[in-house]
Amino acid sequence: MTLEKQLIQKTYYKMFINEHEDMHPIRVLGEVFQEEAKQDLPDLSTIRFAQGEVYFHHKDFETAIFKWENIINELEPWAKKNTGDAYYELGLLSAAEDIYCAIASEDPTLKTEVALQLFSLYIERGKVEAAVSTIKKTIVANPDYPNVTEIARNFFEERQDWENAVELAVTEAKRTDSLEWFEILNTYIKKGVTKHHAPSYFSQALILLFTLDKRKFEELVSSLWDSYKNEESYFTWLSEINHLLLNLELSRNENWSELSRLHKEHYFSLIEGRYFIKVLQDFIPDLLTNWFRLADDSNVVLASAAVLSWNELFPASISMSIVSEAEKLISLTETDMDELNECLLLLDSIMSWAKKHDMGENNHIKWFVRQLVDFDTQHLFITGLSGTGKSTFVNTVLGEDLQDSPTSSMVMFKHAPTLEITEITDREVTSLPEFADFQERMDRRRNALESIIEFNQPNVFLQENKVAFIDTPGLKGNPHYDRYEVLKNLHVADSVLFVLDANAPFTEKEQMALKQIQELAPDIPVHFLLSKMDTIVGEREALRIFDETRVSIHSYLPDARVFAFSSQYEGGQQQELTAFIHSIKKTRNIEDKRLAKLLYFIRTTIASLLQKRIDVENQLVESIRWNEEMLMKLNGAVNQLKDTEVQKIQTIAKSFRAIKETIEKDLSDSVRKMLQECSSLIKEDSNFSKIHLELNDEMNRKIQAYLEQTVLPKFYRSLQEWIEHGKEELEQSQEFLNEMGDGFNHMYGEERLKLECDFKVLDDWRRDTDRMTSRFQLESINILLRRTPAQFLLKSAGKLFGALSQNKALLFNKYKAFVENEDYSEAIAAVNKQFFQPFELFEKSLERDITLFFRSPLNVLNDSVEEAREGIQTNQEMLNKMNTNPEMFRDPLTLFDVRLRQFEWMTIAGKGMQTIY
Repeated sequence: MTLEKQLIQKTYYKMFINEHEDMHPIRVLGEVFQEEAKQDLPDLSTIRFAQGEVYFHHKDFETAIFKWENIINELEPWAKKNTGDAYYELGLLSAAEDIYCAIASEDPTLKTEVALQLFSLYIERGKVEAAVSTIKKTIVANPDYPNVTEIARNFFEERQDWENAVELAVTEAKRTDSLEWFEILNTYIKKGVTKHHAPSYFSQALILLFTLDKRKFEELVSSLWDSYKNEESYFTWLSEINHLLLNLELSRNENWSELSRLHKEHYFSLIEGRYFIKVLQDFIPDLLTNWFRLADDSNVVLASAAVLSWNELFPASISMSIVSEAEKLISLTETDMDELNECLLLLDSIMSWAKKHDMGENNHIKWFVRQLVDFDTQHLFITGLSGTGKSTFVNTVLGEDLQDSPTSSMVMFKHAPTLEITEITDREVTSLPEFADFQERMDRRRNALESIIEFNQPNVFLQENKVAFIDTPGLKGNPHYDRYEVLKNLHVADSVLFVLDANAPFTEKEQMALKQIQELAPDIPVHFLLSKMDTIVGEREALRIFDETRVSIHSYLPDARVFAFSSQYEGGQQQELTAFIHSIKKTRNIEDKRLAKLLYFIRTTIASLLQKRIDVENQLVESIRWNEEMLMKLNGAVNQLKDTEVQKIQTIAKSFRAIKETIEKDLSDSVRKMLQECSSLIKEDSNFSKIHLELNDEMNRKIQAYLEQTVLPKFYRSLQEWIEHGKEELEQSQEFLNEMGDGFNHMYGEERLKLECDFKVLDDWRRDTDRMTSRFQLESINILLRRTPAQFLLKSAGKLFGALSQNKALLFNKYKAFVENEDYSEAIAAVNKQFFQPFELFEKSLERDITLFFRSPLNVLNDSVEEAREGIQTNQEMLNKMNTNPEMFRDPLTLFDVRLRQFEWMTIAGKGMQTIY
C-alpha cells in the first residue's frame, strides 16, 4: 500500500506494527514512543501521528486530536486534516470547517481529500451552494482523482441539478473521449433536461463523438432533435445541426437511416404551411443538402425530388453540384414509394388548410379525387353541341327516361346497389331523396353549372362494362364558355365520347370544340358517337354519312373510333356498343394516369386557392365599402325616424290638446249660463235662511247631469275622431317605414329588416278614452257657500230677515240678481280641475306611448347600424392582417406547390411519364 493510501485511510500506524501483529497497536506504539523518547534528538511526531490514527479508529476522537495537534514534521498538514475529521465525527462541524479551510498544502491528493470532506460537511450543514462550488473546483483541479466525478454526478442527479449534471457530462465526455459519458449525456437528453441549453453547447461534443462512434453520434443527434422539436430553440437547433453536418464527411453508404428519417419527417413538417418562407429559407437548403448526402436507399429518390422541387421554386438556394447529382440519381433510380397515398395526404393537408382559413369546403375537388381513386371504374365523358342527342343516348342505353330536358349540370351515372342521388357544390353536399328533386335540378338554369349530380342506381350495362357515364351540358362552340364552364371538369375522364348529329356531322363549331378539348387535355383519347342514325333515310345514305364522317374525323384524330347509334336500341346494337366501349377503355397504366390527373387537380386547387385569396381581398374591400355606405344610410334612417317620432308626438298631442281646450271652453260657458239660470229656482216664498244650501245642491246636480249627458258623449265622439286621426298619422309612419325597410332589404338582398311599429298603442288609447268618458262623478263643489262678501251678506240677511214677510220681496230680488249676475269663475275652475284631471294625465303619457310605438323599428335600425359598424371593423382588421402579412396566405400555398413538384418529380422517376401542368 502506498503512503498516500495509508494517509487517506488512516493506516499509517501499521508501519510500526509489522511483527507485533499479536499485540494491541496502542501498546506497540507506546513502546515505540518510549524507545524514541530515550534518543538524544527524538522524533516523536511520526509516532504521535500513528497513535492519533489508532485512537481515531477506536472512536477516542479527543485523544486523537491531542496527538495530532502536536505534529510538527511533514505530516503536519495531514494531521490537521485528520483533526478536522475528528471534529467532524464529534459533530463539531463549524470547528471542522475552520480547520479544513485553514489547511495550506500543494499536495494534490491532500487538497482533494480536504475538498471532499468539505463537500460532505457543506451538504450536512445545508450549504448547498458551497457544496456545489467545492465539488466543481475539485473536478477542475483534479478530475482524474478516483470517484470524484462519480460523486459529483450522483450529487447533481440526487438534487436534480441538471444544469451542472449536463455540464459535467459534456465536459467529461470531451475530456476523456469516454463513450460512457456520452451515454450519460444521452440519458439526460431523453429525460428532457437539456432543452434549455443552447444547441451550440453540444456541437464540440457531437464532432468528437462523430470521430469516436458514428452510430452513437446518430443516436445522440436523434435525441437532441427530439428534445428541441417543440421548443423555441427548434430553428436554432436546425441551423446548428445543418452547419455541423455540412462540415462532416458524410457518406450515403454508411447507412444513416435514423438521420435520414429525421430529415424527412422534419422537412415535411416544416413545409406543411405553418411557417413563413422567409423563416424557412435560412435553413431548408442546408437541411435538404444534408438529407440528400445521407439519405438511405428507401429515401434517396424522395430526397432528390425534394432538392429539385425546392431549387425550382427558389433557384440557386442549393449548391448546383447537389442539384446535378439529384437529377442524375432521380433519372436512374426507381422508387417503391406509395405515391398515390402521399399525394392524397398532400391534398388532405391543402383541404384542411383551406377549411381552417375559411376558403370553403372544396367539395368538387374532394369528389373528383374519389372518382380518380376508383380504379375499377372507367369514366366516359359524354359531350357535344346542344341538340346532338347526348341525353337521348344516355336514356336509351340506361333504359330509362332519366333526362327529359337538356342537361343543365354535369351528371355522373354510376352503378350502385341502391338508388342514391347526390348534388355536390363547392359549399355543400345535398342528398336528393326523390327522383322529382333530380328533375327539378335538371330544369334549373341559374347556377346549374356550379353543381355536380352523382346519380347512383342499379344498372346492368354500367356494372358489366365497369364504366360510368358523365353527361355534360351541351357545348355552344364558344371557346370561352365551353372551356371555363363545361369542359373545366374534363380531367376526371378516362375517355371522351363526342356526340355528333348524323344530319350535320363534324361541323366547324364541333371542330372548334374538339380543339378546345385537345388543348385542355391532350392525353385523354377522344372518340365519337354518330347519333340520330335512325333519322337518315336509306341504309346506303347512312353508310355514306358514316364513312365520310369517319374520314373527316381521322384527318384530325387518326386513332379515334366512331360508333353509329340509333335511338331504336336493339339487342344487336347493345352488343356492338359494349364492344365499342371495351375498345375505347384504356386500362393500361391507369393508376399512373390517374396519379398524373390527381397531381393536375392538386395544382389547379393551389391555383384556385391563390385566386380565392385575391377574391377574398376584393370581397373584403367591397364589403367594407358596402357596409360604409349602409352605415351612412342607416344613420340617416335613424335620424329620419327620430324626426318622424318628434313630429308625430307634436301633431297628435296638439290635436288632443285642441279637443280638450274646446271642450273646456264649452264647459266653462255652459256651466256659467247654467248656474245663472238657476235664479229661476228662487221664489218669493222661498226659505231664504236655507235657500243658499238648496241652490248649491241643485247647481251641483245640474252640473253632474250636464257632464254625464252632454259633455262626456261629446268628448267621447271627439276622442274617437282624434284616435282615427292618430291612427292615420301612425299608419303613414308605418307606410314610410315599410318603404324604408323594402329599400334596405333590396340592398341586403334578403328580408332582413322588419320595421314593424307597435299599433297596440291605439288599443290602449281606445281603452283609456272609453274609461275616462264612460262615467264621471263630480265631487260636491261649494258654489254658493263661499266666503265672498256678497255671499256672506246675502246668507246673513236671509237668516236675519227671512222670517219677516215684508223683507222677502227685497231678499228675493237681491238673491235673484246675485245668482243671475255672479261670475262663478272659481266654481267653474273647480269643475274643470276635477273633470279634466285624468285627461291631463293621459295627455302627458302621449309622448311615451308614441315613443313606444316607434321603439321596435328604432331598435332594429340601431342594431343594423351596430352590425354595419362591426362588419366594417372586422373586415378592416382582416384586410389589414392580409395586407400586413400577405405571406400568411401566400407562403403555405407556395410550400404546397413545392410538395406537389416533388411528387411530380417522383412520378417521372424511372417511368418516363409526362407531368400534367
